[in-house]
Amino acid sequence: MTDFNKVDLTNCDREPIHFLGAIQAPGFLIAVSADWIIGRVSRNIRDLLGFDPEDIIGNPLADYVPAKFVHDLRNKISYLSEHDMVERMFGCQIGTSGQPFDVAVHFSAGQIVIEAEPGTAATSDSTNAVRAMMSRLDRTQDLKAFYREGARQVRSLLGYDRVMVYKFASSGAGEVVAEACKPGIGSFLGLHYPASDIPRQARALYKRNLVRVIHDVNSTPVGITPEVDALGQRLDLSLSILRSVSPIHIEYLKNMGVAASLSISIIVNDELWGLFACHNYSPRSPTFERRSLCELFAEMFSMRLESRERRQIADYERQARDISDQLLGAVASDETLLNDPDWLGDILTRAIPADGVGVWINGNYAFSGSTPPTEEFRRIIRALNGLAAGRVYTIDHIGGLIEEAGAFAASAAGLLAIPISRSPRDYVVLFRSELKQSVRWAGDPHKPVEYGPNGPRLTPRESFAEWLEKVDGHAEPFTQSELRVAETLRATLIEVVLRLADEAAADRRQSTARQEMLIAELNHRVRNILGVIRGLIRQSQPDSDEVKDFVKLVDGRIHALARAHNQITDDHWGPAPLEALIDAEAAAFAATRQSAIIATGTPVLLNPQAYSTMALVIHELVTNSTKYGSLSGSGEVHINWSRDHKDDLILIWQETGGPPVVAPTRKGFGTTIVNRSVPYDLGGQASISYATEGVRAEFCIPSRHLSESKAHRGPNIRVARPTVSSQQVITPDLLGKRAVLLVEDSLIIALDAEDILDRFGAVVATASTPEAAHDILDKGTVDFAILDINLGDQTSFGVADRLRELGIPYFFASGYGEQASLPMEHRAATVVQKPYTTHNIAKAIDDLFG
Repeated sequence: MTDFNKVDLTNCDREPIHFLGAIQAPGFLIAVSADWIIGRVSRNIRDLLGFDPEDIIGNPLADYVPAKFVHDLRNKISYLSEHDMVERMFGCQIGTSGQPFDVAVHFSAGQIVIEAEPGTAATSDSTNAVRAMMSRLDRTQDLKAFYREGARQVRSLLGYDRVMVYKFASSGAGEVVAEACKPGIGSFLGLHYPASDIPRQARALYKRNLVRVIHDVNSTPVGITPEVDALGQRLDLSLSILRSVSPIHIEYLKNMGVAASLSISIIVNDELWGLFACHNYSPRSPTFERRSLCELFAEMFSMRLESRERRQIADYERQARDISDQLLGAVASDETLLNDPDWLGDILTRAIPADGVGVWINGNYAFSGSTPPTEEFRRIIRALNGLAAGRVYTIDHIGGLIEEAGAFAASAAGLLAIPISRSPRDYVVLFRSELKQSVRWAGDPHKPVEYGPNGPRLTPRESFAEWLEKVDGHAEPFTQSELRVAETLRATLIEVVLRLADEAAADRRQSTARQEMLIAELNHRVRNILGVIRGLIRQSQPDSDEVKDFVKLVDGRIHALARAHNQITDDHWGPAPLEALIDAEAAAFAATRQSAIIATGTPVLLNPQAYSTMALVIHELVTNSTKYGSLSGSGEVHINWSRDHKDDLILIWQETGGPPVVAPTRKGFGTTIVNRSVPYDLGGQASISYATEGVRAEFCIPSRHLSESKAHRGPNIRVARPTVSSQQVITPDLLGKRAVLLVEDSLIIALDAEDILDRFGAVVATASTPEAAHDILDKGTVDFAILDINLGDQTSFGVADRLRELGIPYFFASGYGEQASLPMEHRAATVVQKPYTTHNIAKAIDDLFG
């Protein structure tokens, strides 16, 4: 639609229409001070009192009017307790002519302003007249008939040629919504008038002074003398019933062919809803009494209108709340309905009329009815995210929200967006199609612009012939009551979404618990398999020293994989810290030289694939260093890591202080692991050099294999490990011929554990079932026990209960490790994570006996 307000400062808006310094004939004006001394009068005062203005100004009013009139004025003034009040008196005798006058009195800037105009001695029964008018008004069925009956009643009372009910839009423009007129003068019904036709200060006066009459556009105004007071101020005529008319408005009315007019304000919810606009094509002067009667009717009309609108809105909103409750109830019984855009669109558009509905939740979308194309809907959502969050938003012209919206205006020209999440992310959007319409203006609303002493000025339109304007790209606006319903629906939808989110969270927790159980079971089986493999290798070795060295080498590599598996499954198959990997390898293969391995770097997590690969690499480096490098003597190993400009991890292994390095003459499997694992498995880089002063290896691990350590808040760390305690150093005869009960259902793993215990000097009795364990306890003395928790379809908890009763120490073993679930009475017991190693069994014995 064309912008009709390109000139912001109009002469209409700047004109001081309440300081015009004149009144309309044939009325009179007298302004007196608080002590009733005349301060100002209209220039025609001689026609009323028989004295010229200069003769009476400065004298008491009582010297020129009857004492009864002064007495009645004093009584009326006592009623002026509220701001903007005007008191009335009818049929008053003022001058010597015997002509009765109707009088209005009000305060203005501390002065008492008295206005008089010719009236009649007889008064009508206003109470019965208004009662009859209201009775006919109350019998109307709808608002359209209500408006029309109001116009008819005002016309019957005042007799103007045309009476219109003029309603203001939110933009300030007006529309004639009802009309009563004499035949043969044409109709203004449905015509629109631009906001500039009634300037801002005129609207403000319509709220203060409810009736505005213009008796004759061709009459000459009567000036007020003196024009300004001693302070240079004009008399404020805001509440005057006879205030003269702006020359611009006079010109406006003449251009319409109107000779006389009257406006009565319609105030709803303390705002200017509209006017009864009365036009006459010849001069017309309804009496002040008749105008006051119409003012009373207009006030009653406004009250009835407010009541009807509120009842209409209440009925609509109650119906919408019922729909909202149905929505909540339906989704509560079948949450899949939210995935049906047609169902959701149908129920929402029954509450708020719309042509289509788009739903956007977590980046997923669905449509029903007439909606924009998918990519345009994405643009709309992005634009909505940039607006205030958490509020219903509406616009009747999507082109005001995003560019190039005209391309899809036929299907969606206006929208109402209902946020259904706490952050600006998820929406239900109602669309209305383009409302192609022709706005019927009362003449071309483009007022001509002229330039005067105060800048740009808008002059009144000269032609009021009907002027059609095509309106494209706009939809019917959503009303305030529809916005309130949208807020109700928003609360309902958020409740539904949050409840579904809670249920989804509960489902996720259950799913996670099931997943953790499966992962734990899988980890248990993997650890058992690794244990069986290690046991098979060790149990199968002959007495050859070369084969024993080979078995030890392979066993170490399998053990390295087992430790890596333990680390990355501690948090249910997730990233694990690089420091933990280095600690585990140092503790397992350089127990007496842990303090010689110094690691420095920012905490970083390796994803499972990278962790397993680096476990083998670090294991080979630690093993070779303990055999041939700096860890074989008094040297040190410095392990440093940091991120490069690509965010990849650079890890450097540097040996110092060891024996002179000699490059290997052949490449064994261990060298292949160091050189090729990172490039082959991770897509990174690896290099190793054999300088005489110490081996140096450098690795680049791509950033996709890394995760940030969430707990890290400080600078780089330097990890220096204390030496292992003497109790943890594995020595022969650690157990001193103690009798050990080993309960283990896997033969290979049991044999492996027996070998470890034999090396510690224990006497081992092995059982594969709880029954066999009880038989051993029945037959002889046991010093302590190692109990595998899961024994096929049984557990060892019954054996543990008996050991607890007998006071025999014990600890558990399980592939679940610390994730194993123990009964409350055994929660204090140690759990060794399988596969069995000399290290974890020695540590458990140390914990058991102190």
